[in-house]
Amino acid sequence: MSDTTTATVPGVALSAYGYQLSPITTPTTVGESGELSFQILDADGHPLTDYETTHEKDLHFIAVRTDGTGFRHVHPTLDEASGTWSTSWEWDEAGTYRVFADFVPDVADGPDKVTLTRTIDVAGDFTPNPPTATSTSSDVDGYTVTLDGDLIAGESSELTLSVTRDGQPVTTLQPYLGAFGHLVALRDGDLAYLHVHAEGEDPQAGDTAGPDIRFATDVPTAGRYLFYLDFQVDGQVHTAEFVVDAGHGTGEQTTDDSHSGTGDGH
Repeated sequence: MSDTTTATVPGVALSAYGYQLSPITTPTTVGESGELSFQILDADGHPLTDYETTHEKDLHFIAVRTDGTGFRHVHPTLDEASGTWSTSWEWDEAGTYRVFADFVPDVADGPDKVTLTRTIDVAGDFTPNPPTATSTSSDVDGYTVTLDGDLIAGESSELTLSVTRDGQPVTTLQPYLGAFGHLVALRDGDLAYLHVHAEGEDPQAGDTAGPDIRFATDVPTAGRYLFYLDFQVDGQVHTAEFVVDAGHGTGEQTTDDSHSGTGDGH
């Protein structure tokens, strides 16, 4: 492997910065229980075994069907002897999925963030269900989460997500991955990847907050984005989903080669 260039748009290439996401071993049909496993390979084709901890984990693994449904965010276990990441896995629905490995290599002069992706086909009949309209309210597991704020391309946009249950504000949000909320956004069309965390000081163990979680979000181009918020209450993680359109801004990026603003932030 000789690719030493950066990916201009995070989350749309299987190789970047000299690293490559290996083929992924996974169940191939719906309802089949098994193991999902992969390696991150360096420029010499050797498995990477040294990672920096970011947001309390050494690697974040995201899976989502290409129509934006079926979002999952997990943290596989690394076998340091072989450099293989693995986790138990079962597909709930058929279709074509994009998977993302998000990590920071613990190497001298290494990149601050690497996001690699592959496509996986899961056998079976399915009907794509892409978003056809914006949605700023999400009901999940008895909670209602609303999203407020204007998303403007090329500018730092503040989004506020508010959690309620039975019409009452939820003030018992617990830290999850080093924050009171964990937000992933995918650009509709190419699923370019944006990974942000809540604003404010990092919470300490035992802290609670709510109902509002604020994010400073930067998207490179106007258009539609799919947002997925992970939040934790009583030790249980819930995922709320939204569809938001970004308006044109003065700092908007207009060419494929200038999309490098999509990345991780706080």
